[in-house]
Amino acid sequence: MHRIETFASRAVPLPTNDIDTDQIIPARFLKGTERAGLGTCLFADLRFDSSGSPVPTFSLNRPEHQGAQILLAGGNFGCGSSREHAAWALTDFGFRAVVSSSFADIFYNNALKNGLLPVVVDKETQGTLFTMVEMHPEEELTIDLPRQEIRWPGGSRSFPIDRFAKTCLLNGVDELGYIMGFSDAIDRYELQHEEGGEVDES
Repeated sequence: MHRIETFASRAVPLPTNDIDTDQIIPARFLKGTERAGLGTCLFADLRFDSSGSPVPTFSLNRPEHQGAQILLAGGNFGCGSSREHAAWALTDFGFRAVVSSSFADIFYNNALKNGLLPVVVDKETQGTLFTMVEMHPEEELTIDLPRQEIRWPGGSRSFPIDRFAKTCLLNGVDELGYIMGFSDAIDRYELQHEEGGEVDES
């Protein structure tokens, strides 16, 4: 996983509420367990028409939003099934954060475990950001994970995040990677335990 600390980016607006995981990545793309390449399937039924051509009005296809690393989403984002592929597809496409007034719990936790930062803001802030992005798509948002703050020209808001999840994102590791960071201490503990000596827990 890539570290997330402080970064600035333009945002892609997707104001529709209740975007579920089947819209994020349709079930027909869930045959594999590899993350690479899933970004091409992101929002497939919304990005492309029945002939496979890009829908020009869909926000991810608009030229002013190309390369943006922040998705500005409607409420209850990521509802539906628990598929982890939804977070994988978003990160593989290039998103580092999703900003919304609310997330489905399972998606929220899957995002945190897969290097995607879900930023919860109040509905007033959400509306302000949608207006800004629509009127000035070139403007950037700054997401400051150490300070747990999102900033934009003229304003800022703090956002909540679990302390352990924050530590993992700042260090670019998942839960297993975090534990493996203590492998030397674990090895010492196991060796001392096998030898029947007093365990040094420092």
